[in-house]
Amino acid sequence: MNSRNLVKLFLTTLLIGGVTGGVVGFLARWSEFKPYFSSFEVSAILSTFIWLFGVGLIFSVISQAGFFAYLTIHRFGLGIFKSASLWNAVQLVLILFVVFDLVYLRYLSFGSGEGISSYIVLALVVLAAGLVTAYFKMKQTNKQSFIPALFFMVVVTVLEWIPVLSANDESWLYFMLFPLLVCNAYQLLVLSKLIERSQKELASKRGRKQTPAKGKMKAGELGKGS
Repeated sequence: MNSRNLVKLFLTTLLIGGVTGGVVGFLARWSEFKPYFSSFEVSAILSTFIWLFGVGLIFSVISQAGFFAYLTIHRFGLGIFKSASLWNAVQLVLILFVVFDLVYLRYLSFGSGEGISSYIVLALVVLAAGLVTAYFKMKQTNKQSFIPALFFMVVVTVLEWIPVLSANDESWLYFMLFPLLVCNAYQLLVLSKLIERSQKELASKRGRKQTPAKGKMKAGELGKGS
């Protein structure tokens, strides 16, 4: 990918994270911000949105760091296991392990005196988002990309989510989760398009360089003939 498309990916993902953070922040913490809308305090609504937007930008940066870290890990995994199918099998085991721990370990830590259903639902939300994104990635590229895409959407998202998972504040859980999921899904699905565009731009640039060179060569040949 060339630098221009890399910057475009960074800025668009940053904007998506900010907007998603602003919208989800109001919804996830509605009980806290509802009075602003009830009394129509425009200045309070705008200042709160700007703050939520800023936090969304931070979530976006975390998402992008996780994305590029996974691209590196994925290359290492392919190099170590020497087989895409074997590396996919390892990733599948890790996905199952993380989904189980997302329910079981959190329930052990925070579920005293309450049911396990809310912990299962939260894990299913992450898994469902991962399955949907991985399906579209597979349709966009090939079947081999399904497991890596699912791994990124589940395992990497959970790793990025750890700061609020450890605090277990429900409003912050959703406030951080959805910007991460949206940013991660966007990066995953747009990556191949940006790589393809970069390759076309590079080919076009090479073609433009070769054309003048051919013109000079022909002019030289004509000069010799005269």
